Amino acid sequence: MNHPMTPPMPAVIDEPGLGRVQAWPLPTDENTLWMLVKDIFQGHWRDIHFGTLVPGTVWEIRAPNAPVNIGLLDGYLTVNFGAWHFHLCIGHFSGTTPEQAAQRRTGRAEFYRVLGNDDAPKSWGVRMFTAAGDQQMTVFLPNPFLNDEGRLAAEPDWSKLAAWDELRLAYLDLPPDPLDRSGCGLVCGG
Repeated sequence: MNHPMTPPMPAVIDEPGLGRVQAWPLPTDENTLWMLVKDIFQGHWRDIHFGTLVPGTVWEIRAPNAPVNIGLLDGYLTVNFGAWHFHLCIGHFSGTTPEQAAQRRTGRAEFYRVLGNDDAPKSWGVRMFTAAGDQQMTVFLPNPFLNDEGRLAAEPDWSKLAAWDELRLAYLDLPPDPLDRSGCGLVCGG
């Protein structure tokens, strides 16, 4: 889904527990977030991990199978894997006060990459936060420095950046960035 827009400039911020993070903001309207989550979970479910990434806690969940349904009802997006599911408030929710509903909704969404000490990327993903600033979800995109078992790879596998490249092109109109293929590996997880 190509969005006709001028790609936003990335911000570089120091984040506790992550280090230097370069982030590209995304629109937070219900339709964009609905399409983004569908693209990620329908097209890349085999290759991603997802959960939360906050100081002190990282949940890296793998989907057991393709989603059996991705639905939207009363502002809540649901990704259902059959045995379990999750919900994200991405639009107007009528089940509470307008003020509370506004705080639950996604207020910030972004593509991000974590930069190493050499300023080369070492981790790639998508994050969503509520308007109140609470993290809703992090999607950990495939990492060329990790093998399929999540251990350090002997050599980088740059083909693992395909999801990153595809999603950035679709949502930010940005082509592959040579900087993404300039790193020499992970010093630590993340």
